[in-house]
Amino acid sequence: MKIVTDCAADMPAEERAELGIIEAPLYIQFPEGEVNSADITPDEFYDRLEAMRPEIPSTAQPSSGIFADIYHKIAGAAQVLSIHVSSGLSGTINSARMGAEQIKEKVVSVVDSMTLSGGERFQVLAAAKAAKKGWSIESILERLGKIRENTEVIYTLETLEYLARGGRIGRAQALLGSVLKIKPVIHVDRIDGKYSTIGKTRTIPGALEIITDHLHQTYAEKELWVSVLHGRFGDGAKSLAESLGKRLNVKKLEILRISPVLGVHTGPGIVGAAVVPMELMEDLA
Repeated sequence: MKIVTDCAADMPAEERAELGIIEAPLYIQFPEGEVNSADITPDEFYDRLEAMRPEIPSTAQPSSGIFADIYHKIAGAAQVLSIHVSSGLSGTINSARMGAEQIKEKVVSVVDSMTLSGGERFQVLAAAKAAKKGWSIESILERLGKIRENTEVIYTLETLEYLARGGRIGRAQALLGSVLKIKPVIHVDRIDGKYSTIGKTRTIPGALEIITDHLHQTYAEKELWVSVLHGRFGDGAKSLAESLGKRLNVKKLEILRISPVLGVHTGPGIVGAAVVPMELMEDLA
């Protein structure tokens, strides 16, 4: 079985290579030309992003033809499981489905992760490891459903200006955030795969405390795999990792960078976490 995903899953290149995961491109469209998000480092991207102010680049999903080309190359040899960023946040899944319809072998299963970033990555990792263990597609899909239902992706932002400039929130709300220095706490709703605000405060330490409290209330004493993710905000990531380590039953903790294609709409000052119960992952190690 071959596993396909997209760069919104925030998977390190070495991890994809080790597991044989194929990544469909997502694109960043700068004034001087289009760049595959996987071909630019986070620091290179944020340098260019900040140099463009007050403008920002746009993003583009892969076409159905790109997906069809990927599937054609691998579908003849194996069944394909293609797992992608939430349909509530991107049209990527629709391109994947249209690409799959072009494969005569009918061996492509397309899965809506209903999340992104570290939450999407957990599903891709589980699928790849289960496939290596010889699990059936039915068993893998059942496990992905359980991971999807029990994963939390939550974050805060230093500023709302990038979301506003990208048209992702209303201008009035962005102005309010600018004037009052509001730091929103946002998570991905498990029901519709869209962003939902669960709190706000005026400081990053306060926002990190809200994140920690929310995750503690959600998971209580369960053993957890925690991925702390950030744009270019290492101090915030370190503070959040320390806070979560003290309050949660963390069995595995890592700090990762988010993909530049996600950073277009958040700016460098994003920090958050993806969390999943360890019981849903450890039997796949």
